Amino acid sequence: MTSRRGLFAILLAPALLASAAQAQSDPTQSYPRHPVWLYAPQAPGGPTDLLAHAIAQRLQAAFGQRVFVENRGGSSGIVAGRAVANARPDGYTLLMGNTSTLVLVPMLSQAMSYDPTKLFAPVARVAESYQVLVVNPSLPVNSVAALVAYARANPGKLNYASTGIANTNHLSSELFGGSAGVSMIHVPYKSGAAATTAVLNGEVQMTFINIASVRPLIANGKLRALAVTSADRQALLPEVPTMIESGFPDFVVRPFFGIVAPAGTPVPIVDKLNDAINATMASQEMQTALNELDAKAGSGTAADFATFMANDRTRWLDLLRRANLGVD
Repeated sequence: MTSRRGLFAILLAPALLASAAQAQSDPTQSYPRHPVWLYAPQAPGGPTDLLAHAIAQRLQAAFGQRVFVENRGGSSGIVAGRAVANARPDGYTLLMGNTSTLVLVPMLSQAMSYDPTKLFAPVARVAESYQVLVVNPSLPVNSVAALVAYARANPGKLNYASTGIANTNHLSSELFGGSAGVSMIHVPYKSGAAATTAVLNGEVQMTFINIASVRPLIANGKLRALAVTSADRQALLPEVPTMIESGFPDFVVRPFFGIVAPAGTPVPIVDKLNDAINATMASQEMQTALNELDAKAGSGTAADFATFMANDRTRWLDLLRRANLGVD
């Protein structure tokens, strides 16, 4: 009996060695074999961070491997972006990118030497959302038209908060000021929560901010909502007009969120991630999480995401140029 088992092992060994060698030469077959890191380019608590944690939790269940979220704020997302771009392109280091990191920052400053089209491999578009223009209730305005009139009558006295240079709420405010022909002072903060608190405390008078983060403050009258940046009114704020209705044609700002990997990541790994992320975004749990963020799920292939970003760059470039805002 022992000799037969020994003979069987000898006969089977080449096949086992060949299988092991194939798996080693093609790691895409067994991906992921160890924990994955998903970088969020903002401080904890914002929509990018919340989405990153929600997706990481569900990918972890799908892959059977830990998926850690690493918050790396700074330089409008460039710190996190470069950390991922410099990582090994094996699918174990990913970036929860957004409109700022993947479109606006390189458009506004080529001096930063940050080109996402060369640094990253698009994986999946996960969601998009909209913003609302809010003001401190002490400001004597109840509409966008009244805000424009106030700014013109009080030059240099209107301050607005953002979550950093080249973030979407910074560009929304600049787009508004450029289109309206009014001058406003930009006051950047480290997070959406800090920017919102600044408006609440009267440190600044206004900001464009993610709808979900301020909806309770609008409901209890601590902030006054003037307009939303979607093409149509939002179901959760039906009484608030759009910027288009308020006299600003084509003023649609829809921050998007998407996952990218370092350039050169093998296509089979990108496709595997794309399939898992799309399944995650379609789940009922994720739909509930997105509703709480006032966001809508994205979908499509990695190539679809690449096309989406290219179109978004073209659209933003056109908007900023028409508003007479300098772009590189």
